[in-house]
Amino acid sequence: MRPLRCALIGLVVACSSGGPTPPKSAGIPLASARSLGLDSARLTAVVSYLAAESDSGAFPGAVLAVGRHGRLAALAPVGHYGVDDRRPVEAGTLYDLASLTKVVALTTACMILVDEGRLALDAPIARYVPEFRGPMKDRVTVRHLLTHSAGLAADLPLYTETASRRPALAAVDTTTLLAPPGTSYRYSDLSAIVLMQVVERVTGEPFDRWVETRVFGPLGMPATRFLPPASWRDRIAPTEHDTVFRHRWLRGEVHDESAARLGGVSGNAGLFSNALDLSRFAAMLLNGGAWDTLQLIRAETVAEFTERQNMPPGSSRALGWDTPADSGYSSAGTKLSRRSFGHTGFTGTSIWMDPDRDLFIILLTNRVNPTRSNTAILRVRARVADLVAEAVTHPEL
Repeated sequence: MRPLRCALIGLVVACSSGGPTPPKSAGIPLASARSLGLDSARLTAVVSYLAAESDSGAFPGAVLAVGRHGRLAALAPVGHYGVDDRRPVEAGTLYDLASLTKVVALTTACMILVDEGRLALDAPIARYVPEFRGPMKDRVTVRHLLTHSAGLAADLPLYTETASRRPALAAVDTTTLLAPPGTSYRYSDLSAIVLMQVVERVTGEPFDRWVETRVFGPLGMPATRFLPPASWRDRIAPTEHDTVFRHRWLRGEVHDESAARLGGVSGNAGLFSNALDLSRFAAMLLNGGAWDTLQLIRAETVAEFTERQNMPPGSSRALGWDTPADSGYSSAGTKLSRRSFGHTGFTGTSIWMDPDRDLFIILLTNRVNPTRSNTAILRVRARVADLVAEAVTHPEL
């Protein structure tokens, strides 16, 4: 295994962001692992593990961010941008977040609108999007969409069956339910696409513009956005060589085909970001929806959205968020508390927060480079979560 490229200083792995674009992310304040109740040797072992996995081909490169009590204890880039781009990954390298879009953008928007009294969790979707019609669909609520229990299919072949955003949305809104609302769990990109339309109807603004104005701008997340400009692409990790839909390498274009058919702006995918920006987002949620002088979301709303809904009975889903599985595979591993909440993205991204430890773990990779057939990230996520949880030496701090 090659030596780690960056030195561990107070167990913060610090590297230059490099290049004038995208805008430099401030992240959150740095602190020593020991002052945060973390074992520096164990965190170093996590970084070594990731470097070894990168060397073995689990992913070309990755950035790990570990934070506690509103401070960043570890920020560790490992590996390279891609198999065809041997530049070392940097702390500010951007990744296609894939389904982290569902929580970082969409669920956050829903929390804010619930706070403002503009969105009701148990209101029928047809109240906001009349085009959402068909048998049993008058019974589908916002809560059903957030818990993936609406009865919608997992996805539709929008990129082959429709030609642009408007007919793609119409296809989603008129698709037939596969089960009565609330009776079964089926992870569904369609639920997120419908819910994005709800946000747009309530706010009267395009989804990407509204979350930029109300979430990313106020939180100080300048590198987080849909449709990153071409000038940013040199700092974005390449995703897959698309041989099905676009027939080219994807860098700075959303990987998800349905989101691509929607023009790159969707509730299910399309967001790009880096670990520094996401550290602010995670710290805000663990701090009851507040960061610095900003109260973005009420603490009571954060608690409600991150609590398991048991809809349908036995589901691990909270509102938008997931929680650790009771048994079997979970990207949260086995050592985070039951109150933990998080999410994963198909491209190899994940974010987990543990309120009991006031701890967050952000892992960004491009495991689909060069091909989506690589599934090693499934075990890597869980192992990283367990190793970081084991590094907590003083849970009470």
